[in-house]
Amino acid sequence: MRNFSDYDPFAVSVWFFAVTGMAMFCNYPVLMLISLAGGILFFLVRNGTKHAKSHLFFFMLFAVLAIANPIVSHNGMTVLFVVNDSPVTLEAVLYGLNSAAMIVGVLYWFRSYTQLMTSDKLLSVTGRLSPKISLLLSMALRCVPMLRRQADRTADAQKAMGLFKDDNIIDDIHGNIRVFSAVTTWALENGITSADSMAARGFGTGRRTQMRKYKLRRSDIIFMAVTIGLLGVCVAAAAHGSFEFGFYPLTDRICPDTAGKFGIAAYALLVSVPTIIETEAALKWRYLKSKI
Repeated sequence: MRNFSDYDPFAVSVWFFAVTGMAMFCNYPVLMLISLAGGILFFLVRNGTKHAKSHLFFFMLFAVLAIANPIVSHNGMTVLFVVNDSPVTLEAVLYGLNSAAMIVGVLYWFRSYTQLMTSDKLLSVTGRLSPKISLLLSMALRCVPMLRRQADRTADAQKAMGLFKDDNIIDDIHGNIRVFSAVTTWALENGITSADSMAARGFGTGRRTQMRKYKLRRSDIIFMAVTIGLLGVCVAAAAHGSFEFGFYPLTDRICPDTAGKFGIAAYALLVSVPTIIETEAALKWRYLKSKI
């Protein structure tokens, strides 16, 4: 019994880029709807009713993106109404909805990906491709929270010294500049110290090791094979031209051919794989708990 987060990080990354790649490079409305629905469903399966603020933010972003396109673009032949001599067309509205679904759906997938891929998993994936990139990424990930903590400590010290005043914008700007200058100096000094420490510990003289090693299991290989197979069907349908769709000057009708139907079914199954895995693991866990 394995949750989706227990699969090999490389296999999870292959699946993730397969799902998001198809969503970003194909503007077919059916695929956008599947991606958005799958991203929301997978996020809800993993997190339940938590992260209400994230859902509200994504909903507001969807609304803004959908409304922005017909306001900016006036292409299309089907005029719905006119505002200040600017026509609002049905084609622009549909294009805005499609673009909003694509962006929000991909953002949902990215949000789930950041939850699945911890720092050690991400370093494991990048370490297989390039150890130097892995080192640079690990240092960057470590640097961000360190800079934030150091900035908070510096700001608290500035306030304790009385260098900040309430309700004074000019003084706040000067104070933030002082904090930024101090944190920048600290970051440069810390970088030199880290470089000297790494040289003293013999970095670069031997092969770099990892804190935790991930090995491909049989289930990981099967999962990657299923992912690549379904992606191949989707790519074949796209290469056949089944996912070509135009919004201007008139929106095309959604009438997929045989290759398009196979591609849609393959993408829907590809999107649903992690949800199926998570649901199966949860049901097995409940069954085992009921036997106790």
